[in-house]
Amino acid sequence: MAYLIEHVKPGGTGGPRRSSRRGRAAAIAGLTAVLAAGGLVPASPAAASGAPVTYLPAPTGSRPVGTRSLYLKDTSRPDPWVPTAKARELMVSLWYPAAAPGRRRAQYMTPKASELLLKDGGLTGLPADTLSRTRTNAFTDARPAGRPHSLPLVVLSPGHAKPRTELTALAEELASRGYVVAAVDHTYENVATSFPDGRVTTCVTCEIDGKGPDWWAKLEKSRAADVSFVLDELIGARPKWKDSALIDRSRIAMAGHSAGGAATVAAMAADRRLRAGVDLDGSVETILPDAGLARPFLLLGKPATYTPGKGESAATWERVWARLTGWKRWLLVTGAAHTSFTDLGVLIGQLGLEDGADIPGPRALDVTRAYVSAFFDRHLRGKPQPLLDKPSAGMPEVTFCDPEKKTCA
Repeated sequence: MAYLIEHVKPGGTGGPRRSSRRGRAAAIAGLTAVLAAGGLVPASPAAASGAPVTYLPAPTGSRPVGTRSLYLKDTSRPDPWVPTAKARELMVSLWYPAAAPGRRRAQYMTPKASELLLKDGGLTGLPADTLSRTRTNAFTDARPAGRPHSLPLVVLSPGHAKPRTELTALAEELASRGYVVAAVDHTYENVATSFPDGRVTTCVTCEIDGKGPDWWAKLEKSRAADVSFVLDELIGARPKWKDSALIDRSRIAMAGHSAGGAATVAAMAADRRLRAGVDLDGSVETILPDAGLARPFLLLGKPATYTPGKGESAATWERVWARLTGWKRWLLVTGAAHTSFTDLGVLIGQLGLEDGADIPGPRALDVTRAYVSAFFDRHLRGKPQPLLDKPSAGMPEVTFCDPEKKTCA
């Protein structure tokens, strides 16, 4: 079986890291050879015919989902990775509860973005536009539903080298439950960001060698600045979304995967508008202030990397945990791989590939959506959520960890 290449710390198993060029090149060469030799076991007849059909599981909330994209330009600062770019340009996808389903389903990503993402993973044996044809559950022409100032807002940040679309299924889930969701593409930090004028920027940061803790802390700080700017553009005096009046400005939170999860810590430390945060399988280099962070925080990851007392990445969570002074949980999903907390865990299986997970992609997504939704329902809506209080018979894969005792149960 072939494995999708993950961007992880050399010698490690997870977190917002990039593998060495030499090791990554060897892995891609091996994967390409397997593809060429026909060694993959297709997930379906469509995959075998060279025309894979991929789709996102339907959200479980009661409301139809609408979506649209926003182009934002921050002229107050240059781009942190391309100094010749005098302004920071961002693409943001919004999802929201809709009054009724629309007629036009949203495209998962552009064909060019699909081509570059598959190429980055060494999946050159698949049609280049495979992921752009992924069926989503949101509609681009759907009218938003809700009363003014009634909908909580959740900002999402993807992993390093990954586009914002990797968190689409989570975004659709939250929107179907009555949230506005804003996923940010951090330009030059992922394999492809497509702009309305036809430009496609690629991953400048991926080509930087020798990334150490200070570099990753810089990335987290830069993403925190992106998030604060996006909040300004959504709920400021001149909002860029015509339906921004639906957002309840007192109920805003953030979640992210890998580098995006780490950036959630940095963003919450820098911006008090963020009332709660979730880190999905991301090692953290940001150092919280001595006074700590009193707002709710959820750490959700895989045991291979984040079992307390077991390795460098777990140590970064322990450092964060010690300065979280409010409500907090440290949960691990048995059998999960790094991609299990994103759409990629589902799509990989549909393409007949593996990512090293022992838990099926759809089940891992169910678990992720359930716990993230419960967390936000509890801390943005004040609804009791027993799922977060103790292990659940319905979610036996999830263990609750006590880092002080170095135990999980």
